Amino acid sequence: MSDLLRAPAEIKYAEELDWLESVDDGPKPFSWRLSPKMVRLFILGSERADGIDREISQKWFGDRSFVERSIVTLASDRGLLLIGDPGTGKSWLAELLSAAISRNSTLVVQGTAGTTEDHIKYSWNVSMVIAKGQSRESMIPSPIMTAMEQGSIGRFEELTRSTSDVQDALISILSEKYISVPELDSDNIVFAKPGFSVIATANSRDRGVNDLSSALKRRFNFVRIPVVTNKKSEAEIVRFRTEELLRRHRIELDVPPMLLDVLLQSFADLRASAAAAGSDDERLESALSTAEQIGVLEDAILHSNFFGAHTLTARTLASSLVGSLARRDPEDLAILNKYLHGVVEPRSKEAGGSWPEFLEGGRDAIATLS
Repeated sequence: MSDLLRAPAEIKYAEELDWLESVDDGPKPFSWRLSPKMVRLFILGSERADGIDREISQKWFGDRSFVERSIVTLASDRGLLLIGDPGTGKSWLAELLSAAISRNSTLVVQGTAGTTEDHIKYSWNVSMVIAKGQSRESMIPSPIMTAMEQGSIGRFEELTRSTSDVQDALISILSEKYISVPELDSDNIVFAKPGFSVIATANSRDRGVNDLSSALKRRFNFVRIPVVTNKKSEAEIVRFRTEELLRRHRIELDVPPMLLDVLLQSFADLRASAAAAGSDDERLESALSTAEQIGVLEDAILHSNFFGAHTLTARTLASSLVGSLARRDPEDLAILNKYLHGVVEPRSKEAGGSWPEFLEGGRDAIATLS
């Protein structure tokens, strides 16, 4: 695993999955590798009440009902659509579900404006077709077709980014559970094996780009993943990702808990400001998601490690926050400047701590970008 830039969940947590499979005596739907209870335990982590002999780490932080509804959906004939704002952990949850159920989370189609029917059905190896003609051997199955043949979970990222004809092709797959290959005279239907299902993700901010048809909506169970606003839950996510980052980069760097509180409070303040804004020009372009919060912290940690004194400072954190969130000039810079003067400056005088240095670092970053 050390030679992979980013190991998929089934490799990263292979030892945990092997152990869970060895002790799992619960009923398993279709060809699932783990029972629904063990899938939930793998994703949400173990508790004392589970009565198992080892601790299983929590990997996704959110309401357990979202995970349970997702698992129940995948045990049925319907597809699962995870929908929510950017950075709410939809793709990570989809990966964890696929890893626990199929031990393969890499059967993924990425939805874009350039995604075609071939990407979700099949294409052809042109050189083999020229040499031997069209056959099952010269056919290149899509990740979705491979999932059908294996009885596994196929994933479709950013479904609403793909065009309506691609979405229509998915309707027949979800309904009929087979793909017809009219170019072949025989062996020209690929049937889905039990256990096949599709997990799709969609960003709620993409509404209106390529809206799902009512026919496609009926083939999915919707699970809406909200933005994490509970400070305790968000703090757990940020700490989890920070520890993971430090291990992955083999960085020994001090991250003061007080600075995590400053980061969490800053995002809470900016979200409140965005909610009260009267127009888009008064809101940051950033979704201010937990994922973006982690990105700010990652940038600050790496900068401190390579160019700092191997300890995270409030000045570096503020500089990373401004640099990451100021995407429009001058709109975002004006919003951040207003936040520093209207919120951070009074707080730095009243609360002290890391806030004065955070204020100074933010001002310097804005002055550099202006």
